[in-house]
Amino acid sequence: MYDIIIIGAGASGLFSASILQKQKNLKICIIDKNPKIGAKIKVSGGGKCNITNKYLSSNFYLGNQQFIENTFKKFDNNLLLKFLRTNNLIPILNEKIVKGTYFCNSSDDVISFFSKLTKGCDFLLDNEVLDVSYLNDEYIITTNKKRIKSKKLLIATGGLSYPSLGATDIGYKIAQKFGHTIVTLNPALVGFTVQKEQFWFKELSGLSMNVKIKVEDKILEGSLLFTHKGCSGPVILSTSLYWKKGQIVIDFAPSKESYLPKRFKQAIKNIDIDIHNYKFAPAGNFGFTKAEVTKGGVDTEEINEHFESKLQKNLFFIGEVLDVTGELGGYNFQWAFSSSYCCANNILQG
Repeated sequence: MYDIIIIGAGASGLFSASILQKQKNLKICIIDKNPKIGAKIKVSGGGKCNITNKYLSSNFYLGNQQFIENTFKKFDNNLLLKFLRTNNLIPILNEKIVKGTYFCNSSDDVISFFSKLTKGCDFLLDNEVLDVSYLNDEYIITTNKKRIKSKKLLIATGGLSYPSLGATDIGYKIAQKFGHTIVTLNPALVGFTVQKEQFWFKELSGLSMNVKIKVEDKILEGSLLFTHKGCSGPVILSTSLYWKKGQIVIDFAPSKESYLPKRFKQAIKNIDIDIHNYKFAPAGNFGFTKAEVTKGGVDTEEINEHFESKLQKNLFFIGEVLDVTGELGGYNFQWAFSSSYCCANNILQG
Protein backbone atom coordinates (compact mmCIF):
# COMPACT_ATOMS: atom_id res chain seq x y z
CA MET A 1 0.00 0.00 0.00
CA TYR A 2 1.38 3.38 -1.06
CA ASP A 3 0.61 6.79 0.40
CA ILE A 4 0.73 8.36 -3.05
CA ILE A 5 0.77 6.95 -6.56
CA ILE A 6 1.65 9.28 -9.43
CA ILE A 7 0.63 8.21 -12.94
CA GLY A 8 3.10 9.76 -15.38
CA ALA A 9 6.88 10.18 -15.17
CA GLY A 10 7.01 13.44 -17.11
CA ALA A 11 7.72 17.00 -15.93
CA SER A 12 4.72 17.38 -13.60
CA GLY A 13 4.87 13.85 -12.17
CA LEU A 14 8.61 13.99 -11.47
CA PHE A 15 8.51 17.51 -10.01
CA SER A 16 5.65 16.69 -7.64
CA ALA A 17 7.48 13.51 -6.55
CA SER A 18 10.69 15.46 -5.86
CA ILE A 19 8.74 17.82 -3.53
CA LEU A 20 6.73 15.05 -1.84
CA GLN A 21 9.95 13.18 -1.10
CA LYS A 22 10.93 15.85 1.40
CA GLN A 23 8.65 14.00 3.82
CA LYS A 24 10.81 10.94 4.40
CA ASN A 25 8.10 8.59 5.63
CA LEU A 26 5.86 8.92 2.54
CA LYS A 27 5.69 5.83 0.33
CA ILE A 28 5.54 7.09 -3.25
CA CYS A 29 5.28 5.15 -6.51
CA ILE A 30 5.50 6.59 -10.04
CA ILE A 31 3.97 4.60 -12.91
CA ASP A 32 4.79 5.19 -16.57
CA LYS A 33 4.14 3.36 -19.82
CA ASN A 34 7.66 4.12 -21.07
CA PRO A 35 10.74 2.10 -20.08
CA LYS A 36 12.54 5.33 -19.04
CA ILE A 37 11.45 8.50 -17.25
CA GLY A 38 11.03 11.88 -18.98
CA ALA A 39 10.33 10.70 -22.56
CA LYS A 40 8.76 14.03 -23.58
CA ILE A 41 11.35 16.08 -21.65
CA LYS A 42 14.05 14.39 -23.74
CA VAL A 43 12.72 15.70 -27.09
CA SER A 44 11.61 19.14 -25.90
CA GLY A 45 13.26 22.32 -27.14
CA GLY A 46 15.26 20.40 -29.73
CA GLY A 47 16.85 18.30 -26.97
CA LYS A 48 17.70 21.36 -24.86
CA CYS A 49 14.45 21.58 -22.85
CA ASN A 50 12.84 25.05 -23.00
CA ILE A 51 12.05 25.06 -19.30
CA THR A 52 10.41 28.45 -18.59
CA ASN A 53 10.04 32.03 -19.81
CA LYS A 54 11.23 35.38 -18.47
CA TYR A 55 7.85 36.95 -19.29
CA LEU A 56 5.25 35.01 -17.32
CA SER A 57 1.56 35.84 -17.06
CA SER A 58 -1.77 34.14 -17.70
CA ASN A 59 -1.97 36.12 -21.00
CA PHE A 60 0.30 33.52 -22.60
CA TYR A 61 -2.16 30.72 -21.80
CA LEU A 62 -5.47 29.36 -22.97
CA GLY A 63 -7.62 28.43 -19.97
CA ASN A 64 -9.20 29.94 -16.86
CA GLN A 65 -7.09 33.10 -16.42
CA GLN A 66 -7.81 33.53 -12.70
CA PHE A 67 -7.00 29.89 -11.92
CA ILE A 68 -3.69 30.20 -13.83
CA GLU A 69 -2.79 33.55 -12.24
CA ASN A 70 -3.49 32.25 -8.70
CA THR A 71 -1.20 29.28 -9.36
CA PHE A 72 1.66 31.52 -10.52
CA LYS A 73 1.28 33.67 -7.39
CA LYS A 74 2.36 30.60 -5.40
CA PHE A 75 5.11 29.38 -7.73
CA ASP A 76 6.35 31.47 -10.65
CA ASN A 77 9.30 31.49 -13.07
CA ASN A 78 11.64 33.15 -10.53
CA LEU A 79 10.95 30.52 -7.88
CA LEU A 80 11.42 27.78 -10.47
CA LEU A 81 14.79 29.19 -11.59
CA LYS A 82 15.85 29.51 -7.96
CA PHE A 83 14.85 25.87 -7.27
CA LEU A 84 16.74 24.63 -10.34
CA ARG A 85 19.88 26.66 -9.57
CA THR A 86 19.87 25.52 -5.93
CA ASN A 87 20.00 21.97 -7.28
CA ASN A 88 22.79 22.82 -9.79
CA LEU A 89 20.68 22.97 -12.93
CA ILE A 90 21.41 26.34 -14.57
CA PRO A 91 19.04 27.35 -17.41
CA ILE A 92 20.30 29.92 -19.93
CA LEU A 93 18.26 32.70 -21.53
CA ASN A 94 18.17 32.14 -25.30
CA GLU A 95 15.78 34.36 -27.28
CA LYS A 96 16.63 33.18 -30.80
CA ILE A 97 13.34 31.31 -31.26
CA VAL A 98 10.90 32.87 -28.77
CA LYS A 99 11.44 36.00 -26.68
CA GLY A 100 12.29 35.29 -23.03
CA THR A 101 12.85 31.53 -23.31
CA TYR A 102 15.16 29.72 -20.87
CA PHE A 103 16.81 26.55 -22.16
CA CYS A 104 18.89 23.96 -20.35
CA ASN A 105 22.24 22.74 -21.62
CA SER A 106 20.63 19.41 -22.49
CA SER A 107 17.36 17.58 -21.83
CA ASP A 108 19.42 14.71 -20.42
CA ASP A 109 20.62 17.07 -17.65
CA VAL A 110 16.99 17.70 -16.68
CA ILE A 111 16.19 13.97 -16.65
CA SER A 112 19.23 13.10 -14.50
CA PHE A 113 18.35 16.05 -12.20
CA PHE A 114 14.92 14.49 -11.59
CA SER A 115 16.46 11.02 -11.28
CA LYS A 116 18.48 12.23 -8.30
CA LEU A 117 15.57 14.10 -6.69
CA THR A 118 13.21 11.11 -6.90
CA LYS A 119 15.62 8.33 -5.91
CA GLY A 120 13.56 7.51 -2.79
CA CYS A 121 10.47 6.73 -4.90
CA ASP A 122 9.48 3.37 -6.34
CA PHE A 123 9.11 3.29 -10.11
CA LEU A 124 6.86 1.03 -12.16
CA LEU A 125 8.17 1.73 -15.65
CA ASP A 126 7.07 -0.12 -18.76
CA ASN A 127 3.67 -0.43 -17.03
CA GLU A 128 0.56 0.75 -18.82
CA VAL A 129 -2.34 1.77 -16.57
CA LEU A 130 -5.49 0.00 -17.72
CA ASP A 131 -7.96 0.95 -14.99
CA VAL A 132 -8.39 2.75 -11.67
CA SER A 133 -11.06 1.99 -9.09
CA TYR A 134 -11.83 3.33 -5.61
CA LEU A 135 -12.93 1.11 -2.75
CA ASN A 136 -12.81 1.53 1.06
CA ASP A 137 -10.90 4.85 0.81
CA GLU A 138 -8.23 3.24 -1.39
CA TYR A 139 -7.31 3.60 -5.06
CA ILE A 140 -6.68 0.32 -6.87
CA ILE A 141 -4.52 0.82 -9.97
CA THR A 142 -4.45 -2.01 -12.50
CA THR A 143 -1.58 -2.03 -15.02
CA ASN A 144 -0.81 -4.55 -17.74
CA LYS A 145 1.55 -6.22 -15.24
CA LYS A 146 0.18 -5.81 -11.70
CA ARG A 147 -2.32 -4.25 -9.27
CA ILE A 148 -1.28 -1.80 -6.56
CA LYS A 149 -3.10 0.32 -3.98
CA SER A 150 -2.73 3.88 -2.74
CA LYS A 151 -4.39 6.39 -0.40
CA LYS A 152 -3.88 9.30 -2.82
CA LEU A 153 -3.68 9.41 -6.61
CA LEU A 154 -1.98 12.09 -8.76
CA ILE A 155 -2.80 12.14 -12.46
CA ALA A 156 0.18 13.59 -14.36
CA THR A 157 -0.41 11.77 -17.66
CA GLY A 158 -0.01 14.72 -20.04
CA GLY A 159 -1.97 15.00 -23.29
CA LEU A 160 -2.43 13.12 -26.57
CA SER A 161 0.53 14.75 -28.35
CA TYR A 162 3.47 12.56 -29.37
CA PRO A 163 1.71 9.14 -29.42
CA SER A 164 5.13 7.78 -30.51
CA LEU A 165 6.37 8.64 -26.99
CA GLY A 166 3.62 6.63 -25.31
CA ALA A 167 0.93 9.33 -24.96
CA THR A 168 -2.52 7.86 -24.26
CA ASP A 169 -5.92 9.11 -23.12
CA ILE A 170 -5.83 7.25 -19.79
CA GLY A 171 -5.73 10.47 -17.69
CA TYR A 172 -8.94 11.71 -19.32
CA LYS A 173 -10.60 8.30 -18.91
CA ILE A 174 -9.78 8.26 -15.18
CA ALA A 175 -11.15 11.82 -14.85
CA GLN A 176 -14.39 10.85 -16.60
CA LYS A 177 -14.74 7.73 -14.45
CA PHE A 178 -14.91 10.00 -11.39
CA GLY A 179 -17.42 12.37 -13.02
CA HIS A 180 -15.13 15.03 -14.49
CA THR A 181 -15.86 17.04 -17.62
CA ILE A 182 -13.27 16.97 -20.42
CA VAL A 183 -13.05 20.16 -22.46
CA THR A 184 -12.68 19.19 -26.16
CA LEU A 185 -9.18 17.93 -26.95
CA ASN A 186 -7.29 19.33 -29.95
CA PRO A 187 -3.69 19.42 -31.18
CA ALA A 188 -1.89 22.67 -30.29
CA LEU A 189 1.54 24.20 -30.98
CA VAL A 190 1.27 22.60 -34.41
CA GLY A 191 1.57 23.66 -38.06
CA PHE A 192 -1.36 24.46 -40.39
CA THR A 193 -2.44 22.75 -43.58
CA VAL A 194 -3.81 25.16 -46.20
CA GLN A 195 -6.67 25.54 -48.69
CA LYS A 196 -6.19 25.49 -52.46
CA GLU A 197 -5.87 29.30 -52.57
CA GLN A 198 -2.72 29.05 -50.42
CA PHE A 199 -0.96 26.33 -52.43
CA TRP A 200 1.62 28.99 -53.32
CA PHE A 201 2.89 28.50 -49.72
CA LYS A 202 4.16 25.08 -50.79
CA GLU A 203 6.38 26.57 -53.51
CA LEU A 204 8.19 28.44 -50.71
CA SER A 205 8.86 25.30 -48.63
CA GLY A 206 11.89 25.86 -46.38
CA LEU A 207 11.67 29.66 -46.41
CA SER A 208 11.12 31.48 -43.11
CA MET A 209 10.05 35.09 -42.54
CA ASN A 210 9.34 37.31 -39.56
CA VAL A 211 5.61 38.10 -39.57
CA LYS A 212 2.83 39.44 -37.37
CA ILE A 213 -0.39 37.42 -37.01
CA LYS A 214 -3.83 38.34 -35.72
CA VAL A 215 -5.85 35.37 -34.44
CA GLU A 216 -9.07 35.81 -32.42
CA ASP A 217 -8.17 38.72 -30.07
CA LYS A 218 -4.43 37.96 -30.03
CA ILE A 219 -1.55 39.59 -31.92
CA LEU A 220 1.53 37.37 -32.22
CA GLU A 221 4.88 38.09 -33.85
CA GLY A 222 7.71 35.76 -34.83
CA SER A 223 9.09 33.45 -37.47
CA LEU A 224 6.80 31.72 -39.98
CA LEU A 225 8.14 28.73 -41.90
CA PHE A 226 6.60 27.73 -45.22
CA THR A 227 6.37 23.93 -45.58
CA HIS A 228 5.36 21.42 -48.25
CA LYS A 229 2.08 20.94 -46.33
CA GLY A 230 1.35 24.58 -45.50
CA CYS A 231 3.03 26.61 -42.77
CA SER A 232 4.74 26.14 -39.42
CA GLY A 233 7.43 27.91 -37.38
CA PRO A 234 7.27 29.45 -33.87
CA VAL A 235 4.61 32.10 -34.58
CA ILE A 236 2.31 29.59 -36.32
CA LEU A 237 2.68 27.10 -33.47
CA SER A 238 1.51 29.71 -30.95
CA THR A 239 -1.25 30.83 -33.38
CA SER A 240 -2.58 27.26 -33.46
CA LEU A 241 -3.27 27.50 -29.73
CA TYR A 242 -5.89 30.23 -30.24
CA TRP A 243 -7.25 29.33 -33.68
CA LYS A 244 -10.63 27.62 -33.67
CA LYS A 245 -12.04 27.97 -37.17
CA GLY A 246 -12.11 30.77 -39.69
CA GLN A 247 -9.57 33.35 -40.72
CA ILE A 248 -6.24 34.51 -39.41
CA VAL A 249 -4.55 37.68 -40.70
CA ILE A 250 -0.85 37.81 -41.59
CA ASP A 251 1.32 40.90 -41.97
CA PHE A 252 4.31 39.69 -44.00
CA ALA A 253 6.17 43.01 -43.48
CA PRO A 254 5.44 44.06 -39.89
CA SER A 255 8.17 46.69 -39.66
CA LYS A 256 9.63 49.37 -41.93
CA GLU A 257 12.88 47.40 -41.97
CA SER A 258 11.12 44.21 -43.13
CA TYR A 259 13.01 42.50 -45.90
CA LEU A 260 10.90 40.49 -48.35
CA PRO A 261 12.93 37.53 -49.68
CA LYS A 262 13.31 37.24 -53.46
CA ARG A 263 11.54 33.84 -53.48
CA PHE A 264 8.56 35.34 -51.67
CA LYS A 265 8.30 38.30 -54.06
CA GLN A 266 8.51 35.90 -57.02
CA ALA A 267 5.76 33.65 -55.58
CA ILE A 268 3.27 36.51 -55.05
CA LYS A 269 4.03 38.30 -58.33
CA ASN A 270 0.94 36.96 -60.05
CA ILE A 271 -1.30 36.84 -56.98
CA ASP A 272 -3.26 39.83 -55.77
CA ILE A 273 -2.46 39.92 -52.05
CA ASP A 274 -2.15 42.62 -49.42
CA ILE A 275 1.16 41.78 -47.71
CA HIS A 276 0.16 43.73 -44.59
CA ASN A 277 -3.30 42.22 -44.33
CA TYR A 278 -3.33 38.73 -45.85
CA LYS A 279 -6.44 36.88 -44.66
CA PHE A 280 -6.84 33.14 -44.93
CA ALA A 281 -8.55 30.26 -43.18
CA PRO A 282 -6.28 27.25 -42.49
CA ALA A 283 -7.70 23.95 -43.76
CA GLY A 284 -6.66 22.26 -40.50
CA ASN A 285 -3.48 21.28 -38.69
CA PHE A 286 -0.82 18.57 -38.82
CA GLY A 287 -2.52 16.56 -36.04
CA PHE A 288 -1.45 15.03 -32.71
CA THR A 289 1.58 13.26 -34.18
CA LYS A 290 3.19 16.66 -34.89
CA ALA A 291 1.62 18.71 -32.07
CA GLU A 292 3.80 19.68 -29.14
CA VAL A 293 0.87 19.85 -26.72
CA THR A 294 -2.86 19.15 -26.34
CA LYS A 295 -5.36 21.94 -25.73
CA GLY A 296 -8.49 21.15 -23.76
CA GLY A 297 -8.51 18.66 -20.91
CA VAL A 298 -9.93 18.23 -17.41
CA ASP A 299 -12.17 21.22 -16.67
CA THR A 300 -10.48 23.42 -14.04
CA GLU A 301 -13.90 24.47 -12.67
CA GLU A 302 -14.01 21.00 -11.07
CA ILE A 303 -10.52 21.28 -9.51
CA ASN A 304 -9.70 23.29 -6.39
CA GLU A 305 -6.70 25.62 -5.95
CA HIS A 306 -4.68 22.71 -4.50
CA PHE A 307 -5.30 20.72 -7.70
CA GLU A 308 -7.54 18.23 -5.91
CA SER A 309 -10.76 17.07 -7.52
CA LYS A 310 -13.88 18.74 -6.14
CA LEU A 311 -15.77 15.56 -7.02
CA GLN A 312 -13.52 12.85 -5.58
CA LYS A 313 -11.34 13.08 -2.46
CA ASN A 314 -7.59 12.40 -2.67
CA LEU A 315 -7.64 12.55 -6.48
CA PHE A 316 -5.36 15.21 -8.02
CA PHE A 317 -4.71 16.45 -11.56
CA ILE A 318 -1.55 18.35 -12.57
CA GLY A 319 0.14 19.59 -15.74
CA GLU A 320 -1.03 19.17 -19.31
CA VAL A 321 -3.96 16.83 -18.54
CA LEU A 322 -5.79 19.96 -17.29
CA ASP A 323 -7.53 22.46 -19.57
CA VAL A 324 -4.58 24.91 -19.44
CA THR A 325 -2.22 25.30 -22.41
CA GLY A 326 0.61 27.75 -22.96
CA GLU A 327 2.20 29.33 -26.01
CA LEU A 328 5.57 28.21 -27.36
CA GLY A 329 8.56 29.28 -25.27
CA GLY A 330 8.76 27.29 -22.02
CA TYR A 331 5.24 28.14 -20.88
CA ASN A 332 3.95 24.57 -20.73
CA PHE A 333 6.88 23.36 -18.63
CA GLN A 334 6.29 26.27 -16.25
CA TRP A 335 2.63 25.24 -15.92
CA ALA A 336 3.67 21.63 -15.24
CA PHE A 337 6.02 22.77 -12.45
CA SER A 338 3.71 25.42 -10.94
CA SER A 339 0.71 23.08 -10.76
CA SER A 340 2.88 20.29 -9.30
CA TYR A 341 4.34 22.60 -6.66
CA CYS A 342 0.90 23.77 -5.47
CA CYS A 343 -0.46 20.23 -5.41
CA ALA A 344 2.53 18.58 -3.68
CA ASN A 345 2.90 21.27 -1.03
CA ASN A 346 -0.76 21.09 -0.16
CA ILE A 347 -0.45 17.30 0.31
CA LEU A 348 2.57 17.81 2.60
CA GLN A 349 0.73 20.44 4.65
CA GLY A 350 -2.49 18.39 4.76
